[in-house]
Amino acid sequence: MDKMINVGGVNCYRPVDLSDNLKGGLIVIHEVWGLTEHIKNVADRFADLGYFVLAPDLLSETEIAKLDTTNLQHGLFNPEKRNEVQPLLRELMTPLHMPEFGTQTNDKLLKVFNELYSMPELKRNISVTGFCFGGTYSYNLAVREPRLKKAIPFYGHNDYSVDELKNIKAKIMAFYGEKDESLVSNLDDLKSRMNQAGVHFEALVYPDCGHAFFNDSNPYSYNESAAKDAFTKASAFLTK
Repeated sequence: MDKMINVGGVNCYRPVDLSDNLKGGLIVIHEVWGLTEHIKNVADRFADLGYFVLAPDLLSETEIAKLDTTNLQHGLFNPEKRNEVQPLLRELMTPLHMPEFGTQTNDKLLKVFNELYSMPELKRNISVTGFCFGGTYSYNLAVREPRLKKAIPFYGHNDYSVDELKNIKAKIMAFYGEKDESLVSNLDDLKSRMNQAGVHFEALVYPDCGHAFFNDSNPYSYNESAAKDAFTKASAFLTK
């Protein structure tokens, strides 16, 4: 049986705790499509490995939450429907780029982090992973929260300066798809900035994959072999 719980005003999905000897806490941040069944499934998989997982719903107060996001994301990745869907998506995404939304979302994530950090059974071993929108906010949390142990962003955006990146104390393993050109084309620069900032940063790029290759609910973007390998590597990185 699964649960939705409220953490400091933030609704979170919390899988059933299956382990008596928890390895730590993990925040799972959803894609821009919101807290979907796919993300809940990802949270369940990490909980099965022995982590106390919280997956916050960060878009419940936006227009996106009112729509059929499954059809929207399929349309975005389907070449035959992309041009039809893109104008609507641009309209929906505009509020998400406002500074106020960013501030509120970062504050929500800190509340969720503090909830996990306060649990003695987790021994202050708290990490984060996220996808697309969630990958970007995984980077954000790493910059803002020096107590974070590890961050595992999937195809997240990071344009922080070297001085800002110096705030990161967590170790980072990031995942990208080779065909996700807008992110991969800037990856060498990100590696350089991370190196200058003294951050432990690993980045894996999977060939023949694009954006959202981990999302098994989207037949247009999912790459099974890459997704399985990424989950195995992310799990090992968490327990290393």
